[in-house]
Amino acid sequence: MKIYQYPTPHEVATALAREIFVRGTQQGDIHVAISGGSTPKLLFELMASSPLREEINWAHVHLYWVDERCVPPTDEQSNYGMTKEAMLSSVPIPAEQVHRIMGESDPSGEAIRYTELVRRQLPTEHKLPIFDAVILGIGDDGHTSSIFPQQMKLLETPTPYVVATHPSGQKRIAMTGPTIMAAKRVLFHAVGESKRTILRQIINQAPEAQAYPSSYFFERRDDVELYTDQSL
Repeated sequence: MKIYQYPTPHEVATALAREIFVRGTQQGDIHVAISGGSTPKLLFELMASSPLREEINWAHVHLYWVDERCVPPTDEQSNYGMTKEAMLSSVPIPAEQVHRIMGESDPSGEAIRYTELVRRQLPTEHKLPIFDAVILGIGDDGHTSSIFPQQMKLLETPTPYVVATHPSGQKRIAMTGPTIMAAKRVLFHAVGESKRTILRQIINQAPEAQAYPSSYFFERRDDVELYTDQSL
């Protein structure tokens, strides 16, 4: 595990953006799967502002989503909608290089469509698309992607994207464990005091961590990268 700790969420997001999107696009095209939520919103806002906006070669950025709520893109819960408002509407990324999950479509059909899309766009190995980077968050219940503690089977489901269910009953499209594991780089972006306890449990392999889907990746990849503002 590689831990990158910075004093503030702003500095964490800046370091992550420079590592993946600035350095990455200096070497050519980069295919990145991003997450939703309040933590990546700050990342996207910084990427849409100077100086990062000018440092990123947007012609080389190909964006995908780790997961999406099954709502229209105009819904305030839409991960794509948040990303569009925070970043996409303000940066010169080619429209054809933004591959959104269509949350307004039939969930089962959309999981199939998006699985086929990423398989066409990316190199594959054993039918798994190989992303250059997958940027994940960690929920207060230890979930990541939209893999919740009651759906641990999705950590081993071979289909790249499937329909997941939030504990509230809301349907979501989610990247599964094998596709996350197949990525060249797996990064967790977790900031805020509320994340300290769960991060410590995961890092120290505490018994409680066995119930956290996010812990699965820390246990199975020694190159997982954690970007945080918490002292661990």
